[in-house]
Amino acid sequence: MDDRVLLITGASRGLGAATARLAAASGFRVALVARQAGSVTALAAELGEDRALALGADVGDWPAIAAAVDETVARFGRLDAAFANAGIGVGTSFFGDDDPDPRAWEPMVRTNVLGAAYTARAALPALKESSGHLLITGSVAGRYIRNGSLYSATKWAVTGMAGAIREEAVGTGVRVTLINPGMTATDILSDEQRKKPNLEPDDIARAVLYALSQPPSVDVNEILVRPTGQVL
Repeated sequence: MDDRVLLITGASRGLGAATARLAAASGFRVALVARQAGSVTALAAELGEDRALALGADVGDWPAIAAAVDETVARFGRLDAAFANAGIGVGTSFFGDDDPDPRAWEPMVRTNVLGAAYTARAALPALKESSGHLLITGSVAGRYIRNGSLYSATKWAVTGMAGAIREEAVGTGVRVTLINPGMTATDILSDEQRKKPNLEPDDIARAVLYALSQPPSVDVNEILVRPTGQVL
């Protein structure tokens, strides 16, 4: 995997940062995308500024994420893989509640759904040139219905998106992998969720690297990883 180029969105913490570290240790050059470039400059320095690029882009802003992909290709000369990982949650999204204001859902839907779509759309031309790999962070919540959860609905959308892109990419050499984490110890969890069994971000990073390490003839379509003891 030496010198392959991997772009990661949501790279400032959690799954994104863990994947960046493991990928860099495995020989990848990495483009680290966060809303503000300043939040990934320290990580880029840690990984080596000759092998890591810090980029600022809101994935829900098409010109911004398209520019981040272009800058990655300009810096490293190619793009071999893109990990559309950026995602956020909200405190509650029950549809029958009077409070909070449902307009608070808009950034989550824009980031989780449109952000993944924009990242894929921006990266696919370069990935077709390299017969590369697109990975998208879904969720166990995108495989099992969650009562009153718009977050779950956004992840169901991502499940459908990954399948649609995989079919579209047939014949191009591009592989598509949906990464579905179970409960993982990241900032998105509530205090109550933290009391339950949890994975660590490194656990998911290893799943990402497993998919990336397969030969070109192997397309790992989906990986679902739960902590031991999680029911659904």
